[in-house]
Parts: sequence; structure tokens; C-alpha cells
Amino acid sequence: MIQQLQQYKTILLLGILIIFHTVGLIGLQSDMRQDFLQLSFLNLSLAFIVLLVGREKHSLRFYLYAFFIVLTGMTAEWIGVHTGQLFGNYSYGENLGIKIWGVPIIIGINWLILTMGSTSILAFTKWPLVVKAMASAVLMTALDLLIEPVAIANEYWMWEGDIPSFNYLSWFFISLVLHLGYFALGLAEKNKVAVGLFFILSLFFICLL
Repeated sequence: MIQQLQQYKTILLLGILIIFHTVGLIGLQSDMRQDFLQLSFLNLSLAFIVLLVGREKHSLRFYLYAFFIVLTGMTAEWIGVHTGQLFGNYSYGENLGIKIWGVPIIIGINWLILTMGSTSILAFTKWPLVVKAMASAVLMTALDLLIEPVAIANEYWMWEGDIPSFNYLSWFFISLVLHLGYFALGLAEKNKVAVGLFFILSLFFICLL
């Protein structure tokens, strides 16, 4: 009975994610594009809430490490925005909501969303911890490759010149460290909602290329 309820919850949550991203995809390609851009913060916030609801195990350890991921993401982005180190010279636009020192809050949360999604995919494997962490970091970096042109076109962030190659190297190595900790602490779940969201996001950005 409990397993059946869990299946229904998974289907419901995936349905919510599909509906919201489909509406967003249509909206961003319509005459109301600018209005939908302003809802980007809301859409990512909803995705985050769905991920938390869909998670099977909740613990203080998970929430403490989740906060660490958000803080690490925000710190890395702050360094990037204010120094040009790590990622290159770029700045955030106004379509991602409230900022703290030039970095939208939702960006830190997005680091957590992508970490939960990519590690859930590898949680289905029996590979060694280090291999799983490296593979999930590759997935997360690959998704960033898809996000970049769409983000620039929609003024989520702007680059001064071309995107430097070390942007992706920094994404890989920072996410690798976060993923190593996530797996080592036993926080990765075989979570179909998290896996589904990762593929929904991938398809979403592919359609917007």
C-alpha cells in the first residue's frame, strides 16, 4: 500500500513538472515571452519544492548539506561575478529574481536542484563512489552547456566577450567536490522525481536552443 502511494506521488509530481515546463516552453516562444521570463524564479522555486516533496528520506544531515551546496554555489557565483575568476567575466540580468550582492538567490538553489538530479541518475548504478561522482559532475556540466546559450538569449546572465573554456572546467570541479560529499554522506537516492526533472530540464533547454 505504501509503495503504491509512493508511485502515485511520483506520477503526480512528475506531471506537475511536465505541465509547468510545457507551459513555460510555450510561453517563452509566444508574444508573452517577457512576461514568462519574469516567472523564471517561480518555475525554479516550484521545481525545488517538488524535489523536496518527492524525496523519500529527510534528515538533518541532508538539509545541512543541502544548505552547504546552496552556500557553495552562491559563493562561487559571487566570486565569478565580482572577480571574473572561476567562470569568467559575466553579470546577471533581472529575470531571475531577487539578488544578493549581484547573484540571484535562485542560482544557489539551482546548484542544489542540479546536484540532486544528476546524483539520482547515478544512484541507480553500482559504480564506485568516485566514478559516480565524476559521472554525475559530467552530466551537470553537460546540462550547463545546454543552458548557456538559452540563458544568454533570455538575459538571465550576460558575458563580456566569449564564454571561456575554464567556465566549464570550474563547473565540473566544483560540482565534483559537491557530488563526492553527497555520495559519501549517503544522500543520493534512486529518486524518479529528481531523475525526471533532470531530463525535463535537458529537454526544455534543447527545445529553446
